[in-house]
Amino acid sequence: QLQLVESGGGLVQPGGSLRLSCTASGVPLDYFVIGWFRQAPGKEREGVSTISHSGLTDYYAESVTGRFTISRDRANNTVVLTMNNLKPEDTAVYYCAAHRGPFTGTPELRDDRYYYWGQGTQVTVSP
Repeated sequence: QLQLVESGGGLVQPGGSLRLSCTASGVPLDYFVIGWFRQAPGKEREGVSTISHSGLTDYYAESVTGRFTISRDRANNTVVLTMNNLKPEDTAVYYCAAHRGPFTGTPELRDDRYYYWGQGTQVTVSP
């Protein structure tokens, strides 16, 4: 059973940066497609970014393209979401998720692709 743990959330001013981590113990995350999702109060959950098993391919929601970067840190069995130039509209609970199926590109931003989910970490962007 894969257990995902997110960390790195917090309060940051607009224009600032945060680095979210998604970790697992005992199971290599290389076996899984990893996605980052977020849910703001009163809104549906949306896909933010996803990365293939190899780490060579990734996709981003249009709203974060050019500001967010997803990457794999194999030494620490972690997937990192680096968020720069944060905006108030980025405020949400951020979740990482995983599945063992094939990587299919932009459909990986759909949450119904994923089986394993973390508990989430709060990101608040405010002056």
